[in-house]
Amino acid sequence: MWQIKETVIKLKQVDTTEFEGDAIVNAANTDLKLGSGVAGAIRVKGGPTIQEECDKIGPIGLGEAAITSAGNLKVKFVIHAATMHLGGKASVESLHKAVYNALKKGKNHDVHTIAFPALGSGVGGINKKTCAQVMLEAFFDFLMTEEHSYKLIVVFLYSVDDYQIFHKYFKNNFSSSK
Repeated sequence: MWQIKETVIKLKQVDTTEFEGDAIVNAANTDLKLGSGVAGAIRVKGGPTIQEECDKIGPIGLGEAAITSAGNLKVKFVIHAATMHLGGKASVESLHKAVYNALKKGKNHDVHTIAFPALGSGVGGINKKTCAQVMLEAFFDFLMTEEHSYKLIVVFLYSVDDYQIFHKYFKNNFSSSK
């Protein structure tokens, strides 16, 4: 567990769709089409309402975020962070902007607890260590510069290997670990 100002950051090795809190973040494309990976799990577990809402909103710009209800999930909202174009790859810049804008979108909807997957590291093609670095930088940039009410940010990691990569990076590069 780590902390930036009043916000606790945790890593967990479980399915993001199991988070019980205010919002989960979807690894989205700019068309907001819920395909495979995290987006597919959100589509299946959350039900058709989420995709229907995405269809009314999208497309959005690269690095932008949109918010929908959460359907049958255990959260209030799904925040769709566009790290790539449909069929494309994520970049360091689009990942940083998407994480920052997802936090901003949550802030604007009174979100206090939020869960992120390793955005852009699946079909987006960013390696896990780079993903950990960029996500931590975006968390820090947002939490240190924006007024917000975030109490908890959780990064949900799919596998033991993913968890270990993120944990090692955070442990070695985060000055206020607990």
